[in-house]
Amino acid sequence: MEASARSTLLQAVEGHREAMVGWTRKLVAIPTENPPGNRYSQAAQNIREHLVEIGFGDASIIGDCVMAFAGEGERTLYFGGHYDVVPAQNAAQFEPQLKGVNLFGRGSADMKGGLAAMTYAAKALCDCAVPLRGRIGLVFVPDEETAGPRGSRDLAARGLLGKNAIGMLTPEPTGEVIWNANRGAITLRVTIKGKSAHVGRQFAGVNAFEQMLLVCQALARLKNEVETRTTSYGIRPDAARRSILMMGGQAEAGKNFNVVPESCSFTIDRRINPEEDFDEEKCRLLAVLEEARAAGIDLQVQILQEGASAGASEDSPLGAALARNVSEVTGREARFEMCPGLLEIRFYAANGIPAFAYGPGMLTVSHGPNEFVTVDRIVECAAVYALTAADVLSV
Repeated sequence: MEASARSTLLQAVEGHREAMVGWTRKLVAIPTENPPGNRYSQAAQNIREHLVEIGFGDASIIGDCVMAFAGEGERTLYFGGHYDVVPAQNAAQFEPQLKGVNLFGRGSADMKGGLAAMTYAAKALCDCAVPLRGRIGLVFVPDEETAGPRGSRDLAARGLLGKNAIGMLTPEPTGEVIWNANRGAITLRVTIKGKSAHVGRQFAGVNAFEQMLLVCQALARLKNEVETRTTSYGIRPDAARRSILMMGGQAEAGKNFNVVPESCSFTIDRRINPEEDFDEEKCRLLAVLEEARAAGIDLQVQILQEGASAGASEDSPLGAALARNVSEVTGREARFEMCPGLLEIRFYAANGIPAFAYGPGMLTVSHGPNEFVTVDRIVECAAVYALTAADVLSV
């Protein structure tokens, strides 16, 4: 793409600055809290109507997802993001406030500001009639925050996720780095059943809390082993490179101080580095619990979530183009890192599609009481996406 054409494209993106801010505010004002999954239909309808209004006449609602395309041909670069948000700390978070250079509100960083950026990146490409050998696919999904079935999993089940894809970009709050990998996750709730009795007659009861301690001792041995493993993907600080097994994120036991606890529950969160075998690590974790059951401990296991790890090469055509354009637009050297949590890129990576996360928000403020996104970063993200699409689809 010639320098004059790139300049024209960047000007087109900048020309949509106010539109990006305005649409981010409208999206933030819809309380799409997940759990439990509020206002999905309203959000999907709002997104579709907005896309049609700005020129994406083929925008359609599929379940609770929205898809639209720009360009022609089968080769597709997907811009995909989620419109659900974690529950707010207070209702005022759904009243977006522009304060100086920052837009505050639940979901502004994670990731409704990113949805606006990717949408207007595609809009700018259309405005400038950039010749593409292929098309942009815009994908808006819910349920990302809980790995639920109504978002990317639903599109995958329908055979629509990543169809004819050459790559995928998602504007997660990456804090100015590029996430090219994510850890896998297995999250369990273990419930141990005992027998209630008065403390003075504890011999007549079965202490579920004490049995939980025995289970945790066995889990601690597994924890000590897996947390010696490190990933080769970039992530800071160095301590974050270790694989993870965390116990007790949520825990509950007993009814009163003088009653033998008849029930005890706790969570286990196993985060698996891309170099580890997901199925093997899942089996090893469940085997520890099965051994406790075989030893006579009455326990039940509920799987709260599971998702595979994923990784994409920095040197792939999409990764190289993304890095180059991040540097051009921001004036800062692009840096690749592994996301410490789950990412939607895993659904695409499972089908061999290179996928990366790069967005305007910061993870450090996402989900918090003062969540915000900087307006300049929304515009920068849109510019990066537009230039990257022009590069990879002109090949």
